[in-house]
Amino acid sequence: MVNRTTVVVAHRLTTIKNADVIAVVKNGVIAEKGRHETLMKISGGAYASLVALHMSAN
Repeated sequence: MVNRTTVVVAHRLTTIKNADVIAVVKNGVIAEKGRHETLMKISGGAYASLVALHMSAN
């Protein structure tokens, strides 16, 4: 989707992993925002925790 803004609400991390910007909403507030690689570097971060939980479930 070139030259467009698209908002995707997803529970599957594979749906959003390659997005330009990922926003993690926690308690109605944007807790973290960035690319997958950047969010994964946040120790104890909400996004990294969700990814770890997803990986352990598979």
